[in-house]
Amino acid sequence: MMPSVAQTVLLLVLSNIFMTFAWYGHLHHLQHRPWYIAALLSWMIALFEYLLQVPANRIGYQVLSLAQLKVMQEVITLAVFIPFALFYMKEPLKLDYLWAGLCLVGAVYFMFRGQG
Repeated sequence: MMPSVAQTVLLLVLSNIFMTFAWYGHLHHLQHRPWYIAALLSWMIALFEYLLQVPANRIGYQVLSLAQLKVMQEVITLAVFIPFALFYMKEPLKLDYLWAGLCLVGAVYFMFRGQG
């Protein structure tokens, strides 16, 4: 069986893929449609996000603190968002992604220090 932290990370990565498409995917293909069409499609995609995110947090909370789960979520969010922005939305690569990532490394350090 996969360790709880690994299960949590895997489910959160998959959840964040759905979340990112639900939040931003409509900007790529539905910008000329009414906002309520985009909202309905986003809600349908978000259902799959929640079907993965809720079990991920329940599994993770058995071995991690709430703050650790939140910081892990933010790191995963950025790790999913950057490829989405670059490859799907065709946004230019920005040095700010590196700086944001470095800030999150600091957050991970402070949340997880003394854990092992």
